[in-house]
Amino acid sequence: MTTRLTRWLTALDNFEAKMALLPAVRRYGRLTRATGLVLEATGLQLPLGATCIIERQDGPETKEVESEVVGFNGQRLFLMPLEEVEGILPGARVYARNGHGDGLQSGKQLPLGPALLGRVLDGGGKPLDGLPAPDTLETGALITPPFNPLQRTPIEHVLDTGVRAINALLTVGRGQRMGLFAGSGVGKSVLLGMMARYTRADVIVVGLIGERGREVKDFIENILGPDGRARSVVIAAPADVSPLLRMQGAAYATRIAEDFRDRGQHVLLIMDSLTRYAMAQREIALAIGEPPATKGYPPSVFAKLPALVERAGNGIHGGGSITAFYTVLTEGGRPTRSHCRLGTRNPRRTHCLVPPSGGGRALSGH
Repeated sequence: MTTRLTRWLTALDNFEAKMALLPAVRRYGRLTRATGLVLEATGLQLPLGATCIIERQDGPETKEVESEVVGFNGQRLFLMPLEEVEGILPGARVYARNGHGDGLQSGKQLPLGPALLGRVLDGGGKPLDGLPAPDTLETGALITPPFNPLQRTPIEHVLDTGVRAINALLTVGRGQRMGLFAGSGVGKSVLLGMMARYTRADVIVVGLIGERGREVKDFIENILGPDGRARSVVIAAPADVSPLLRMQGAAYATRIAEDFRDRGQHVLLIMDSLTRYAMAQREIALAIGEPPATKGYPPSVFAKLPALVERAGNGIHGGGSITAFYTVLTEGGRPTRSHCRLGTRNPRRTHCLVPPSGGGRALSGH
């Protein structure tokens, strides 16, 4: 009896081993429409933000195009590709990255941790500096729950930015969020590079969102320099990439800063620029049919901006902090007064820095 039972258990183990080698059942959908930036697919049920793979013919080979679910209407999914879609055919097969397409896909997991220091990555965590992928087992979701405002440490300590004019006239508190309002070509990147090199912070996280490729290279090699880069993480999503990658790049830079803050370190987060982040969301929203509102920006833009900015700031008592500088492009080189009120009669302190041509006295607040 014992021999028979042993044989039966052995056969069962062999059967389980063979079952593990069988390919998983994969559910496919089909592309039904391609209009502008958006592709439509049917036959899949996936949540917003899920990653899909679209099969693309490249001669005799079949390649994969990564895309993301940005909306749905009934049984139709709206997909936005993260790369070139040339060669995609009507009826092309679409499937979820996890291979099941059952809607149980987990959120995006991107690399985190000290192994990112000194690296240049894109919005998806892929290296742009020609080096291998970051050697880290630490990953985290791109989006985190909102921080409880009652648990934040008050702004009590001055941050030395390394720029005497800012330290003397526009004193910055550790954990503040500041806006750098200016037109193009007036030296925002140079100022940000000075702060990245000389600010007394443990870690510098730089998000270059929607910038020209030439400016990205110049900022990393000349403005940031080797000394600044050694303690920095640079996330670059230039203007020629998908608007999804531009938005994801800003969120990823913020997520990296949060990770270092949770480790008890003081982080300087530099985002250049917040305007291009809003423009990327506008592209996506208009492509899926959201109606425009103020200056062509759909309502979702005004929900995304505070959700991103509010993630910076101080952490819990005794923990780290994120001091953030966001550049904002002004129209015609003049500050937008609805965003930043300047002048001697303004009793409230504003969270902004403006160039001297702003026509008023710039104030900084806590």
